[in-house]
Amino acid sequence: MDRTHLLSDQDEAHCGPSCPAGSYAGDADPNTTPNAGPTAPPADVMPVVPGYERLGPNVIPPADFGAVQPQAPSRAPERRFDIPAITEELAHEAFIKYTSSRCCYSSKPAREMVFTDLQSLNTYRYRLETFTESRTTEWDSEPYNGQVVDGHGVAPAPWSIPVPIPSLFQDCKKSIRVPHTSTVKGCHSCLNLGRSACSRCVNSGRTRCGSCSGMGRTSPEQRCNMCHGSGMIRCHSCGGAGSITCTTCNGQGKLLCFITLQITWKNNIYLAVIDKGSGFPVKLLDQITGEKLLTDMAPAVYPVVSFPDSSINATSDSAVKEHLAQFATTCRILQQRQTIELIPITRVHYVWNEKTHIYFVYGTEHKVFTKDYPAKCCCCSIL
Repeated sequence: MDRTHLLSDQDEAHCGPSCPAGSYAGDADPNTTPNAGPTAPPADVMPVVPGYERLGPNVIPPADFGAVQPQAPSRAPERRFDIPAITEELAHEAFIKYTSSRCCYSSKPAREMVFTDLQSLNTYRYRLETFTESRTTEWDSEPYNGQVVDGHGVAPAPWSIPVPIPSLFQDCKKSIRVPHTSTVKGCHSCLNLGRSACSRCVNSGRTRCGSCSGMGRTSPEQRCNMCHGSGMIRCHSCGGAGSITCTTCNGQGKLLCFITLQITWKNNIYLAVIDKGSGFPVKLLDQITGEKLLTDMAPAVYPVVSFPDSSINATSDSAVKEHLAQFATTCRILQQRQTIELIPITRVHYVWNEKTHIYFVYGTEHKVFTKDYPAKCCCCSIL
């Protein structure tokens, strides 16, 4: 019976070197929000910007925005996909190499075994990649130093702002300031004062002396020279002022607030490995190279049809429908790519010491897996 091994979406998420930098519509850096900056005042004190009444995650794209329909079914090449079993010589060579790499494995079974059967097992790996773009909006701010306040005019809708698309199928993030959303507000962190209470001395300007632990004396007869017997010294954090420059407004007392558009490009992956109940642990194939049989890329791919193994057709149909239901209404699907690989796996039956054993040779790298090697030393048995 066929088995399908599903893997979770990749989490990946740092911008690659080709992730677009810069700002809205090709403007200079001043219009690009910093990667990490002060937070904006509470949303309930901010003005309502038409088109941005509800800020938050997953700004839904318009129903007809970038909608693409698949053109035609993806047909597999007209040929057979069977791979013959490897030769006994190659299977023997791979097994000897494998046992020699295990310090507690005796080499006798690999040298003395007798082959009884080599079975080629067709194992397919199907992958569907759906490259999506999602947008979120939120208030942000920066210290106000007299910058031009771009608060006049109509703010463009979140999905009408043009943003260069990075390299396909690479995770990336970008933050852009939305035009015509700027406003000046008093700093909420310091109540417009430009300074905040020092947390170290609690606004007193003095802290306990570290030399005498606040006792004023280093011994019963010796007065502390550091604090002159008072037990307190000037606070090093604020210089004795009791307050420090507000880090939110950088001492200005005012903030330039604006709406930022956060764009996230993500490569969402559906991965399935389909074997024939061979008993081989398919998780071992994650880093294994296979023979690529089909690559299909389009803004919207159609499920594979006419593949000789019906399990692949069913898996492709399920994957395409799942990604369509998951992403079509919450973000923009930019591109899809589906691939089919054939991974060579040979199950080897051999006899040693009058008993039959099995091992697998898999991948184009000819790696070996076995769970019942017949000659291990004591320490391996304990482990």
